[in-house]
Parts: sequence; structure tokens; C-alpha cells
Amino acid sequence: MTKTKVLFVCLGNICRSPLAEAIFKAKISKRGLSHLVAADSCGTANYHVGDNPDHRTIANARKNGIEIDHVGQQLSLRHVVDYDFILAMDKSNFQNILRLNGTVGYANKISLMRSFDPDRDDDSVPDPYYGTERDFQNVFEILDRSVDLFIRHLEKEHLKV
Repeated sequence: MTKTKVLFVCLGNICRSPLAEAIFKAKISKRGLSHLVAADSCGTANYHVGDNPDHRTIANARKNGIEIDHVGQQLSLRHVVDYDFILAMDKSNFQNILRLNGTVGYANKISLMRSFDPDRDDDSVPDPYYGTERDFQNVFEILDRSVDLFIRHLEKEHLKV
């Protein structure tokens, strides 16, 4: 059986996207769906390839009961081709994904993460990198809500549960 593959994308792959990936994996595991779904994350820029997530992201995730196991990587055409769902953290990264050479014909796979946020007041998950602990917590809460609705979407429309 082929797994449904989900990719979370931000700029550097050290704050938002590895957190989204970790939240998603924890929720998928809790629902007993790990055999049906695989997930990863990457960045549109190459700033942090090979790096661990930001220490503040790791601390915030742990505070919220989530463990992150990820090493930074940069988005490539292989990701766009291989993944079924690509969730961008903001409009800039959404556009950067579409600008990647060879992505013509794959736009239907790409969505904004917050399109699944029931309390959306903006289309973007804010980048907490230059922010405070409260900013990191805000991002956690946005991703937690958004991932819940995305999983419901998967269960209803794409997974044979």
C-alpha cells in the first residue's frame, strides 16, 4: 500500500515547518494512521540545510508535548513530484514553490497551511524567528488547529480508514 505523503514548507526549515511536521506525525500516530501517511518538511532557502530545528522551536514543542526529530533540508523538484500534499507556511513560500523549475502541472498539490485553520485571520503562519516565546506559542497554536483540520480533510477525502 502506498502511503499518502505530506510535506510542510517554510523558508529555512528550522521553525514553522519542522514544528508542523512533528505535530502532524504525533496526531497521525495517536489516530493510528501512521501506516497510511508519511510526512516531512523542508525550506525553500538553503540557509539551514543539515541543521537541527531552532532551539526555541524544540523547547516550545516539548512544552506542548511534541518531540521534533528533523534535520533541515531544502525543497527540490523531487519533493514536489513525490509528495501528494505540499503545505506552505506563507504566501512567499507558496510562490517560491511554484517558481521552482519543473513545477508546472503540480500546483494542485500546493496549499497554504492556514487554509485549514478555522480561526484564520490571515493566510500566513507568522515566522517566529525574530520573535518572543509568545510568538513561538502562537505559531504552535495555529499549527495545532490547522493540522487537526487538515487531518480531518485527509480522513474524509483521501484515506481509506
